[in-house]
Parts: sequence; structure tokens; C-alpha cells
Amino acid sequence: MDVLFAASEVAPLSKTGGLGDVADALPRALAARGHAIAVVAPRYGSIRPEQEGFEPVPEPLQVRGEAASAWARRAPGRPTVYLVEHERYFGSRGGLYGEGGHDYGDNAERFAWFTRAALALPGAMRLRPRILHLNDWQTGLAPWLLRHGHGDDPALAGARTVFTIHNLAYQGLFPKSMVPALGIPWDVFHYEGMEFHDQLNFMKAGIAYADAITTVSPTYAREILTHEGGAGLEAVLRHRSRDLHGILNGIDVEIWDPARDPYLAADYSAAALDGKATSKAALQRELGLPARPDVPLIAMVGRLAEQKGIDLVLAALPEILAREAQLAVLGSGRREYEDALARAARERPDRLAVRIGFDDALAHRMEAGADAFLMPSRFEPCGLNQMYSLRYGTVPIVRAVGGLEDTVEDYDGWRSGTGFKFREYTPQALLVALRRALDVYRDRRAWRGLAERGMAQDNSWARRAAAYEALYRSLAPEAPLGGAARRA
Repeated sequence: MDVLFAASEVAPLSKTGGLGDVADALPRALAARGHAIAVVAPRYGSIRPEQEGFEPVPEPLQVRGEAASAWARRAPGRPTVYLVEHERYFGSRGGLYGEGGHDYGDNAERFAWFTRAALALPGAMRLRPRILHLNDWQTGLAPWLLRHGHGDDPALAGARTVFTIHNLAYQGLFPKSMVPALGIPWDVFHYEGMEFHDQLNFMKAGIAYADAITTVSPTYAREILTHEGGAGLEAVLRHRSRDLHGILNGIDVEIWDPARDPYLAADYSAAALDGKATSKAALQRELGLPARPDVPLIAMVGRLAEQKGIDLVLAALPEILAREAQLAVLGSGRREYEDALARAARERPDRLAVRIGFDDALAHRMEAGADAFLMPSRFEPCGLNQMYSLRYGTVPIVRAVGGLEDTVEDYDGWRSGTGFKFREYTPQALLVALRRALDVYRDRRAWRGLAERGMAQDNSWARRAAAYEALYRSLAPEAPLGGAARRA
């Protein structure tokens, strides 16, 4: 099957979060199953195409009557990656979506242009995709544009759309004045279309007009149908619930493999865990923590944002630091969270180490060197770090939401479970889970069992790709359009 996968970022070329990882790993897993996959993303200013193995595409793309250029990178047995180029919208920018904590004011125009360029690509490159796999609000206009702006394009005839919600909190909301500016007719600006509280909503457009909708875990698929988890779109999602599928993200088990991770002080596996102790001692020294093998080391890696439960951690921090344990934090985000953690680390350098920013190599070393990994998220569509932790024998302590609920099994006190979970979003509930973990840590046999069961889990993209393949095949070209597409 031929698939065009469109995303606003693709690792390692461009990445702000999990979307970039998915846009890299899922297409590769699908290609390994024999499918012809083309990935398209913007060429941001930080990308040097020729240095990354890309060649210029001789055929220009026609985007609203104007010629646009693109780059291509081809390799046998792997997805072909295309980068579409617009100097003013992407090439001259320092960030992907904004700078200095503020979104770019022309994001609507930028990603509407990108979506049209992605739809123009098959005709220019003589591709014939049966599936257009679209990702998050940046590509939300594509299902409608496919039927209306490209309805007579033979390269896209019969193509079906899959729209994946990676995080419903980010929807692409813009003033309604953008409707005519983007070449969209007013007759789609209504409650069942693209209108949301008198604004244009790109995410809602994707939900309303795609043939199938996916999100990144089964539990998150249920959560977004509720008032608490639907971010205002629960009604339209319930209306499309028959077309909504929760498919867990996977992890790249080639990059995240403790048996051959170049960033670690020592390799290890479930059958030979000695290297994990070596990695722990090396990490403690690197972070300036006392190198004590008997003290549990707990890690956190990610954005310092409310979504990630940092407010819970700060509320519980005095009791955490009062216990015989060490906490290591790597991330960046809200200034008040950064400052509070840095201040606490200065006060208790024997118990808390904080590194502000992001360092991929250090993230690997923290996954390997920590005994436990803390993810107390307010909401978590899927989460990747808990799956990295399981693979590295690092026991997750998580709030039971979204993909955290789906990937971590709560320890039963005996022979079952891979981590520790709590449900209430309170510092007290977090501390109860943390105390449970610290108590079990004293039982080295029980803790080793937790680590080994976690390392035995299969969270690879090879497994997840089969679920997407089945969904693609269910959207056969000869099948009638879904109800939402007919309404368009």
C-alpha cells in the first residue's frame, strides 16, 4: 500500500516532542512491512538538506498557482522523506511554531500552505497514495482540502484520510477572519465543521472531515470523549466515535536499547544487569550526587509544565527530599518551575540534581542510571519515557492516565506488575505511590523482578505498525466515504 505521511516535524531533522519521533519511527516500521511510504514535512531554517543527504526535486510543486520547491531523500527499504520549502514561512524562522514562548502570528498561513504543498506533492512526484496519514492541527485542513481543492487530481483519486490526534490541548485556533484569507468558503464555518466558539479550529477540521481518526493510546481515546478530557471538542469526537481508534505509540528499540546504547557508561540487558549499577554510579557522579548504590535514584525527564505534573512534584518536594532517596530532573519550561527546582537543588545538593534544558545523551543516561522514573502527569496522551524506562529496567511511577495507564501495570505486591500507579491528582496520592516504591526498593529480589518484567515488554513500533496497517486496509479505495466526508 502507498501511504503519504504528513507531519509538521520529523526527528531528528525537526522535533519539539513526541510527534517528531512518531513521524520518524512509524513510517520506518511500515516500510519494513513492505509498504511504500513517503513522509513530507517543512524544511525549517535549522535543516541543511544537502548535509542530511537530500537532493533537490527538479519538479516544482504548484501551491495555489505558485511554484514551490522541495527536497527528497531516498534509501532502499526506507521511507522517502520530502521537505517542502517556503523561505518566508519556514526557512527564515528560528523555531518551528514560535520563539520566546510566543507562537508566530502567521501560523495559520504557514501550515495551511504546508498542507497544500503536501497535497500537491503526489501529482508532482507521480505518487499514488491510497492513504493520507495526517498528524495534529498543523495538517487539520487536509481532509477537507483533499475533497475540494484536489478533488480532480488523478494522483489523489480514491485516497482516504487518517487523522491522528497527538495532543488535543493544542488545536490551532485562529480568528475567523482567516477563513477567507486561507481560501476556505464560509459554508464550512459552522458547528459541525471548522467553527469553534466563533474561531477557526484546524484540529476540529481534521476531526470533522477525516475518514478515520486515531489517537495515541486506547485510554486517551476514551478520555477525550469526556468533558474533563475533551478540551471542548468532546461533542464532535463523540459524534465521530465509531471512526475513532486508540492505537498506542511505540518506541524506537534500535535507538533505545541498553544493550548497545553509545551514551551509557556500561551496556546491560535483562540477563546481565550489572551494567545498570555501573550506569547509576556514573550518573550520580555526573550530576554531583553522592555515589551511593543503596540509595534509590528517581529521575524525571521532560517539559516543566503543568501537564507533566510539576506542580504536584513541587508540592511534595519537601517530603521527597526528607526521605532517603535522590531525585534527578532534566527539562525546561515555565520559568517559575525552573527557578523553584534550581533553588531546591542548591539547598539540598545531596538529594536533588536539576539540569535546565534538554540533552538527549543525558536523557539516555538518566533512563539507564535511575532506579525509578517519575511521571505524575495531569494528562498524558501516550508518553514515551515510561516505555523507555521499562526497556531500561527503570521502574515507572506514574499517574494512571492516557498511555501511562495502558503501558504500566501496577505492582500487586507479589509477582505481577511493572511499576507503581496513582489516580488522584494530588500531592498526597503521588507520595503514597512513591512510598510504595521506596518500600519495595528495599526488597532487592522484588525490585529486580519489577525491572525484569518491564524489560520483557514489547513496546516496539514493529508491533504498533500492524494496527495502523489493519486500519489502512479497512479504508479500501472502493469503500464509500465516511459520514463526515459526505457531509463536506
